[in-house]
Amino acid sequence: MIVPDTRPATTEPADILRDHGVQVTAQRLAVLRAVRDEPHSTADGVAAAATADIGAISRQAVYDALGVLVENGILRRIQPAGSSARYEPRLGDNHHHLVCRDCGRMVDVECSVGAAPCLTPAREQGYEVDEAEVIYWGRCAECRA
Repeated sequence: MIVPDTRPATTEPADILRDHGVQVTAQRLAVLRAVRDEPHSTADGVAAAATADIGAISRQAVYDALGVLVENGILRRIQPAGSSARYEPRLGDNHHHLVCRDCGRMVDVECSVGAAPCLTPAREQGYEVDEAEVIYWGRCAECRA
């Protein structure tokens, strides 16, 4: 009889990388910590946080680390229309985002209606839909004040 693993998933950045078969480097750890600490950061924001964390890290190393982390399913890349790409560690639950038109702040919004993919297209045209990406636009409370 196979007993399912009921241990909680690790939240340690080095363990996360290893669990996904990604080589652990100081740059990747710094980038992963930066996104974990400030979800929805742009690459510039990640670079600033990673530099503050480990001292020196090139912009190219940040972009390379982000690419590897997204490619290996550790981070999610989001790019709202007219905005820089942003990164978050929240994966696999098909949540959506709300973006402030004035300051650009982005927050998570739970699934719109029902279970993933949350929205059903009027015509699926032969596709098997497994995810819907929704971005709500508006003005945050601070910008309205």
